[in-house]
Amino acid sequence: MAVGTYEYKSDFARKYQAEGRIEGKAEAILKILARRKLVVSEQARERILACHDPDLADAWIDRAFDVTTVDELFD
Repeated sequence: MAVGTYEYKSDFARKYQAEGRIEGKAEAILKILARRKLVVSEQARERILACHDPDLADAWIDRAFDVTTVDELFD
């Protein structure tokens, strides 16, 4: 079995696998913003970490490379 190709069968396992992915995306967003030396308020950090929509998280990842302020991430 190749790494990363196993598909979980139970709803429980799929749910927690998906949550792990979205948490990873949130951490990536915060890392990009930190690397770009943008100040992330506690409110913005909580909003990013609370995101459960993978499509929105992907959009925020794309925006994180170009925004000049963290507030622009959410526009």
